[in-house]
Amino acid sequence: MKVRKVTFPTPLSEVSDISNDNIDVFVELEDGTNYCFVVSTPLNLCKFMDDNDIGFIPASQPDIIVKELTEENILLALENYAEDDAFWMKLLYVAGANRDYIDIEKINKAINDIQKFNDELTNISE
Repeated sequence: MKVRKVTFPTPLSEVSDISNDNIDVFVELEDGTNYCFVVSTPLNLCKFMDDNDIGFIPASQPDIIVKELTEENILLALENYAEDDAFWMKLLYVAGANRDYIDIEKINKAINDIQKFNDELTNISE
């Protein structure tokens, strides 16, 4: 899937530290679907943990991570997430919108199937 349009509600020129911040991004794909994501930098994630005195990022909708908040980096990341019919973009968006859209039973079945396959591989190699 191709990215048709990217909009920054906050202009990139207003980001004070492109290596340590995050920004909302609106994305329109070629099929007309619109998404909103948070794009963050690794340093911003570290700052979040330091500010909250924790050693991990709590479970939540993952941000899209770029080294620096530049238009080029953000566009490259979004294009990557839009590959393969925008699988990862759709997954992030749906997971962040409402857990009811994710069928946990199907996830559990997939995990069990993968585990059985891995167990069979382990038994073959012994």
